[in-house]
Amino acid sequence: MKSRSLVPVCVVAVILAGLYLIPPAASQSQTTEPSAAASLKAGKTVLDMGATGDGKTDDSAAIQKMVDASVGSLRFPSGQYRFTKPVVIDLNKVGPTSISGDGTATILMEGAGPAFHFVGTHNGTASPKTFQPVVWDQERSPMIDGIEIVGKHPEAIGVAASKTMQITITRLVVRKALHGIHLYERNRNVSIDDCHLYENVGVGIYLENLNLHQINISDSHISYNKQGGIVVRGSEIRNIQIGNCDIEGNMGQDTQPTANILFDISKGSLREGAIFGCTIQHTNDAPDSANVRFIGNGPEDPRKVGNFAIADNSMSDVAVNIHLQHARGITITGNTLWQAYEHNLLVEDCSHIVLGSNLLDRNPDYRAKTKDANVFKDCTDCTLNALNILATRNVAAGLILENCARMNITNCSIRQCQNGGILLSNVKQSRISDCLITEGEKNFAIRVTGGQQIQITDNLVSGDIDVGPGTDVSNTMTVY
Repeated sequence: MKSRSLVPVCVVAVILAGLYLIPPAASQSQTTEPSAAASLKAGKTVLDMGATGDGKTDDSAAIQKMVDASVGSLRFPSGQYRFTKPVVIDLNKVGPTSISGDGTATILMEGAGPAFHFVGTHNGTASPKTFQPVVWDQERSPMIDGIEIVGKHPEAIGVAASKTMQITITRLVVRKALHGIHLYERNRNVSIDDCHLYENVGVGIYLENLNLHQINISDSHISYNKQGGIVVRGSEIRNIQIGNCDIEGNMGQDTQPTANILFDISKGSLREGAIFGCTIQHTNDAPDSANVRFIGNGPEDPRKVGNFAIADNSMSDVAVNIHLQHARGITITGNTLWQAYEHNLLVEDCSHIVLGSNLLDRNPDYRAKTKDANVFKDCTDCTLNALNILATRNVAAGLILENCARMNITNCSIRQCQNGGILLSNVKQSRISDCLITEGEKNFAIRVTGGQQIQITDNLVSGDIDVGPGTDVSNTMTVY
């Protein structure tokens, strides 16, 4: 009897024990279906989490869902991903986020607006004491790398950012969109590197109505964007560095006048920065085309664009290579400028410009019918030193100064310029010294009309020195 009573007791014990050995259905689901964030952290890509990359399916909702799930890192393998609306990365809600590919993923942006729109909340400056903790915890250093974006809508944009801190954009390709990269409202410490912004109908890199300190644009190709390569409008900018880029053809024949690099500060201000080591060129048949153009607030306050260096660049094949208007405090040195259909240099209503050691050339290999004029109008307190000016055509002289004051011209070589060497018209308190000007017997070397208190000394010239009262000429040798 005792042995029979033990059997059911043992069976019950085994059954009860099994209930703890076998997990319930809910536990199985949690174990086999990890979160989106965990899956991507485990090395999976957006294809593993609902995107298709087949070029036909609308993937924008699937990608937005991943962003909103705070996956952090979105990795795009090879494929074409259709977007019909922007993917918004609200950093304050989703946390630090990066978007990456290996150069084989293409976003087909079929809706208006940016394919990827980074939005932060940083309202401070670049000073650490102005940061709210949430910026470092949730928003710092958003990144995009190794992605191509192709515009399939007239208002498609590659990438946009507002109120971000330390956004980094690398190896991005944007083409056939409206704008390549659009920064607006407020951003701090922006880095754009190794990008290709090509054949967009708007601007390659557009800084519009923007408050920004610290932006580096480097080692990029910015070409054939019809409304400008790098354009600033209506903004407050400090510390902008543009270096080692190829920037060309960013003007359309049917667009408003623009430039490969345009700082339009008719509203706002832009100071502190440099353009260095770039090739900047094309297109001469676009209206009023320019390679570098600075436009300040106006003659009432010509101080809002400046404190800038333009150094060691090669520029060619436009109407104006460098155009400065209402600017103050700019150093232009070490550049090679040629094939300017109107002006190599056009400097208007500017002050404290230092122009030194530049080659303003006419290379016969190009056989272009250009003027290559070098003109200063309504300028004060400028230094022009060690210029090499060659063979201007169909302009009054190789170097022209009109209505200027306190201009110091030294150590220049001016040769083969049609009509004359240096022409000063209504200039005062200025000097020309230690220049070599060889223009031939029929052309003037130096001509001064109007003005007063002009000193011309220690020059070697061929051609006439034609001056009036108020000009002192000394120690000048004329040779033929």
